[in-house]
Amino acid sequence: MGLLKPEWTADEILGELTALRESQRSVILATLGAGAYPEASYAPYVCDEWNNFYIFVSRLARHTESLEADRKASLLFIEPEHLTRQIFARRRLTYRCDVQPIGCGTAQWRAQLSALQRRFGTIVESLSRLPDFRLFRLVPFEGRFVRGFGQAFQWTRDQHHDRWRHIGPDNRQ
Repeated sequence: MGLLKPEWTADEILGELTALRESQRSVILATLGAGAYPEASYAPYVCDEWNNFYIFVSRLARHTESLEADRKASLLFIEPEHLTRQIFARRRLTYRCDVQPIGCGTAQWRAQLSALQRRFGTIVESLSRLPDFRLFRLVPFEGRFVRGFGQAFQWTRDQHHDRWRHIGPDNRQ
C-alpha cells in the first residue's frame, strides 16, 4: 500500500477514513466555475463498491453547470468542528475526481437513484421527476487523508490498485 510509518497500518488508516466518509450523508463539492472562479457547494451522495460517488443535483445550481462543462471536481469530507480536538488539525479526506454524467433512464441511472432513495427517502423520487436534476458519477483518482499534525497521507489509484504514502514536509506534492 505504499510507504507508511511503521506505527500506522494501511488498514487502520483506511478504516479511519472510511468511518469519516460514512459518518456524513453529504459531501462538500468544489468545482471550477465560469471565468475560472472556484465554486463551493455540497450535495448528498451515495458510494458504490468501487468507491465512486454519485450525486443528484439541479441544473439551477452553479456547481452543476461546472460539472457539465469542466468534468472535474474535488470532494471534501471533514470532521465536524464540535468533535475535533484541535481546530487547526481537523480530520479530513479530499478526493480529486473525474466527473461522468449518467444518462436519464439508463440501467445505471435506475440503480443509483434506487441507492439514493434507500439512503434519503422518497424525496429522491420527487426530484427525479423534475426536468432540471442530473445524476453524476465522480470517479476519484487521487486523495488525501489528514488525521492530525504530521499525519497526512496521499492516495493514488493506478490501474485499480490503491497506493498510500505518508506525506511530510520533505515530500509534499
